[in-house]
Amino acid sequence: MGKKNAWGEATPGLHIGLTYDLREVYLAEGCTEEETAEFDRVETIDLLAGALESLGHTTDRIGHARELMGRLVRGDRWDLVFNICEGLHGIAREAQVPAILDVYGIAYTFSDPLVMALTLDKGMTKNVLRAHGVPTADFTVVKSLDDLKRVRHAFPLFAKPIAEGTGKGIDPGSIVNDPKALAERCRYLLEQFAQPVLVETYLPGREFTVGLWGTGDEAEAIGTLEIVLRESAEPNVYSYVNKERCEELVDYVPVWAGKDPVVKLCEEIALDAWRALDCRDGGRIDLRCDAKGHPLFMEVNPLAGLHPSHSDLPMICTACNIPYEDLIRRIVESARTRIPAGSRVTPA
Repeated sequence: MGKKNAWGEATPGLHIGLTYDLREVYLAEGCTEEETAEFDRVETIDLLAGALESLGHTTDRIGHARELMGRLVRGDRWDLVFNICEGLHGIAREAQVPAILDVYGIAYTFSDPLVMALTLDKGMTKNVLRAHGVPTADFTVVKSLDDLKRVRHAFPLFAKPIAEGTGKGIDPGSIVNDPKALAERCRYLLEQFAQPVLVETYLPGREFTVGLWGTGDEAEAIGTLEIVLRESAEPNVYSYVNKERCEELVDYVPVWAGKDPVVKLCEEIALDAWRALDCRDGGRIDLRCDAKGHPLFMEVNPLAGLHPSHSDLPMICTACNIPYEDLIRRIVESARTRIPAGSRVTPA
């Protein structure tokens, strides 16, 4: 059983394993709300599995990385693993499931371990993209307070953990206007998150997130949302609080490259960054404008959230009249080209 691909050709259904981190599982183990902020709820897994099954695939819910290892040891296999595991420990935590699957030669969605490890480190990512000519704000990586003497950028500056998502460690105090405030902020972040701090030039302009799908030369920008904070939101920053309470604090405004030259440039920069980093299948890139209105790369999310109505990438698709099922289909089509020849699995 299967569905037709983008060219109208019939494609056989796959046996797809699902790897994910359920927020409720980690909360039950004693993790905090903030530690689990990037993890998924059961509803997201239900909707993702439903979309895959509507496309003619069979699904097998595996769970987190430790559950995956147990299943592999028992001999379970899949044609493809649809991986949305964020991981809990380590600066390369998003690379853990891809690395495990590489050991067994099993294809999976989204980027490989090298890209996942690189892109979670915001400083390393910006170094690579700067070498490729992608515009990004000046920055310094602060590993200890002694590194503050290397910070030569003009104030105001912005300080955030180097390897967190969902706005963790970001609030209005992230914007610092003098050396004393910078030192206090870096001390707090180093202690709270036990990882380096990215200190970069503060960008006061418009903020955008660009959705992309595909791999390499086949990659395309889907569309763009502008992040607009409401009056009741924490000001000037797309913070942890603003993200957690986005329904009441944030407007996600569709903007169009054909009508706004800044948006057009954002999508060009995002696509250049996506290809330079060798990201695969689908994801997002965040940009913000400097004081002159020029958009600059901020972060890449090669493992974007996939809740149909609450996650940015599906929201971008909705704004572009692309059904959720079509987004999932495009991700699978991109990933299935990496399935080793002759490795099809028949589910038990």
